Amino acid sequence: MAGVTDRPFRRLCRQMGAGLVVSEMVTADTRLWHTRKSQQRLPHADEPEPRAIQIAGGEPEMLAEAAKANVALGAQIIDINMGCPAKKVCKKAAGSALLKDEALVADILKAVVQSVDVPVTLKIRTGWARHAQNGVHIARMAEDIGIQALAVHGRTREDKFQGEAEYDTIAEICQAVSIPVLANGDIDSAEKAREVLDYTGAKGVMIGRAAQGRPWIFREIRDYLTLGILRPAPENDEIYALMQAHLQGLHDCYGDFMGVRIARKHIGWYLQQHPQSLSHWRAGFNRLETPSSQLEWLEHLFHSGAPEARALA
Repeated sequence: MAGVTDRPFRRLCRQMGAGLVVSEMVTADTRLWHTRKSQQRLPHADEPEPRAIQIAGGEPEMLAEAAKANVALGAQIIDINMGCPAKKVCKKAAGSALLKDEALVADILKAVVQSVDVPVTLKIRTGWARHAQNGVHIARMAEDIGIQALAVHGRTREDKFQGEAEYDTIAEICQAVSIPVLANGDIDSAEKAREVLDYTGAKGVMIGRAAQGRPWIFREIRDYLTLGILRPAPENDEIYALMQAHLQGLHDCYGDFMGVRIARKHIGWYLQQHPQSLSHWRAGFNRLETPSSQLEWLEHLFHSGAPEARALA
């Protein structure tokens, strides 16, 4: 979710009911922290609590130093990413590529846990490949080393995001450890969240792609799990207010030039659930070059009487 779960989006997800939000992935190589992307992701102290910061890398000492540096910047939870399947991450022996080397996994976990006095959590997949699903063993090892919670995506590194997530391995992991396990993968509705929790015995669910363009999914899941209420889709007035706040947050966070460009993908996610009726609106939005024109476009979409706007709900 690098490039997605930035500050403006995390703020919106909190408002919509997310119990915990985690930062975008930050490289463990502090020599690269001078880059624009890293600088956007590093300050933590002014964010709402609890502040969970995700780090990625393949060298124990480097990850330990990154953990300490992030705690100094305000991190209250350090989350180690061993679940990302992206090629550019795995080719550096980070993310889910680490699952191939259990000894290295152990060294990394020990180094990070021993380096900080805040909780350390871990994100993994069920294994490196379908014939090498070592998620249960990794989970047991992580608990023994001192990892405080574990998020498990129901696919292997080999699967990337293809096919359907499987929850049998997540259920096995839940039986094998006593630390909280969060189930992840293809959870795109309140009903699916309830089904996965019941099937796996997980303590919670982690939502990723399903929140893109639909941050109210957290509220829907929360209310269904706690109150048994299936919320209707939000009214267009609320969606307009959310999109407006999201746009303004992106402009404020990134500045006019980058904010306008980063906004294009986020607005595209709001529209992509209805590609036929809203495709020409998305194309028009992508041609806009200023924050004011983007905000005017949004107001026109919702308040011009265009029937396409009703599709957003």
